[in-house]
Amino acid sequence: MAISRKPMTNGSPWKHILKFCIPVLAGSLLQQFYQTADTIIVGNFTGENALAAVGTTNTPAFFFLAIAIGLAAGNGVVVAHNFGAADHNAMQRCAATGILLLTIAGAIATVVGTVFARPLFQKLVAVPPEILDDTILYFRFYCAGLIFQYLYNVLAAILRSVGDSASTLYFLLIASLLNIVLDLIFVAIFRWGVTGAAVATGISQAVSVFAAWIYMHRKYPVFRFGKENFKWDKTAFAETLKIGSPIALQLIFVAVGLTFIQRAVNSFGQAMTAAFAAGQRIEMYLHLPCNALQTTLATFTGQNTGAGLMSRVKQGAKQGVLISFLITFILSIPIWGLAGIIPEWFALSEPASTYCRGYLNAIAMIVVILSLYVPLFGVYQGTKHAVIPTIVALCALTLRVIVTYWLKSDSLLGHRIIFWNGLFGFTLGCIITWSYYLSQRWLKIPDKLQ
Repeated sequence: MAISRKPMTNGSPWKHILKFCIPVLAGSLLQQFYQTADTIIVGNFTGENALAAVGTTNTPAFFFLAIAIGLAAGNGVVVAHNFGAADHNAMQRCAATGILLLTIAGAIATVVGTVFARPLFQKLVAVPPEILDDTILYFRFYCAGLIFQYLYNVLAAILRSVGDSASTLYFLLIASLLNIVLDLIFVAIFRWGVTGAAVATGISQAVSVFAAWIYMHRKYPVFRFGKENFKWDKTAFAETLKIGSPIALQLIFVAVGLTFIQRAVNSFGQAMTAAFAAGQRIEMYLHLPCNALQTTLATFTGQNTGAGLMSRVKQGAKQGVLISFLITFILSIPIWGLAGIIPEWFALSEPASTYCRGYLNAIAMIVVILSLYVPLFGVYQGTKHAVIPTIVALCALTLRVIVTYWLKSDSLLGHRIIFWNGLFGFTLGCIITWSYYLSQRWLKIPDKLQ
């Protein structure tokens, strides 16, 4: 079961980091691009109410996706540890268990999301009545495709664990182009409205899963699974859960916190809801570098930890953060410069455009803080200290929610706190993350993978 790729345990860390990160970042850009195109098409062909309805689902949808990302990332770290230790039999057992786990979790998420869509958006998110039915309709169709998103995440994590980040770029390219084409057919031509947008996303995700599975099966003998390989490995499951649960919990805290912020957004009316939906799509571009570096450093750290090269991990961590900062800073400049034009892309009304411009101007400055600490989450995940990012996320989101509800009725700030609450949360997150890094407690590995 030999594998052709070599672990990232030799040579300059920053070269490995860049080589791995660029395809991850490019893939994320593609994914975000087709999500933005999806929003633009909905806004231009079905109106601002439909745009607000689709945008309102972003945070609850992220709640379900957080579980997939967390469990898949945990499984990827476990496989990366075994790859670094050259234990190919353990790699196969762990990967098979991860695929089984994400399949079951995806099926459960589909059922839960479909059944509880109405109380979720009517009671918890407090969606305005004029967009409630479209919101629920879109979300239920979206949930039907969740199992494909769960499977794609675990297959991508397995491939990244052996240093193959480039292949995921091609799968996302296929999904992106297909999603845009289907959006135009279903929304612009067939006039299926929000349903068409959700169906297009589900189909494109299913195709990317199929492509990833075929590629993995043909490229890597160690991942050529037969029926006999899909056995539940308790050790692999325990390790995946141990690393993946804190990652999932971290993202769930983010989703819950953003749900409360979305509720505050909705209290300012439909124009603010639509503006926030458009602004979020653009903000996500600024999150991509630090998220890509987090994924990269989790794999880099996992492989080097498995090989016992902790000084190399420290070197890579610092270089990864620097790369994250530089890319984010460069990306923030055009967002700031185009803040006056971007609302036109989404066909926003003048009130919504005013809100959106304020959002973009604020976030272009604030997100730079995020770039200085999120990559270190990957280091903590790779050294099995994944609970730290969870604590940071809980503290940062709690502060953001408190500040939002405390100041949203303030005569000076008012609705502007929706745009600026990240300044408080991200600063606190940066302080906690770097304090733990400088303490060097993360260098103590809790135990070794068996």
